[in-house]
Amino acid sequence: KPQVKPKDSGKVTITKTFDFAGEEVKVTKEVDSNSKEAKSFLKQQEKLQSAAPASLPTVSGVKRPSGMSSLLGKIGAKKQKMSTLEKSKLDWENFKEEEGIVEELAIHNRGKDGYIERKAFLERVDHRQFEIERDIRLSRMKP
Repeated sequence: KPQVKPKDSGKVTITKTFDFAGEEVKVTKEVDSNSKEAKSFLKQQEKLQSAAPASLPTVSGVKRPSGMSSLLGKIGAKKQKMSTLEKSKLDWENFKEEEGIVEELAIHNRGKDGYIERKAFLERVDHRQFEIERDIRLSRMKP
C-alpha cells in the first residue's frame, strides 16, 4: 500500500510496495510536491482515505474493521508485480546512493573520461598505427 510523507522542504516521499519473486519490495521515491506525479499520488491517497471510513461499520462512534473480512482483504490484496529489469535498476540506484558515487559517475560519464570518448580515442590511435605500419611496408616494397 503506497504511503506519503509530506515535508516542509517542498518534497513528497512516495513509498510503494511491489511483489518480486514472492518477496515484498518497498520502493521509496522523493519528488517535488509541485510535480505531476506527487499531485496524482496525493489525490489517489485522499480518495482511498475518504472511501475507507465510509465502508467500515461504526459502533458507538468508534470505527472498527469487520473481523474476518478485514483479514481476508489484507491477505487477498494483490500487490503490483516488479520485473527483473526494474529490480536490477532499483538495486543499482540504491548501491550508488549507499556508496556515494552518484556525482563521481556523472562526472566520469561525461567529458574525456567517458566510455564512448575512450573508445573513439583508441580507434583513432589504432588507425594511425595501421597507417604508419602500412607506409613502412610500402616504402620497403618499392626499392
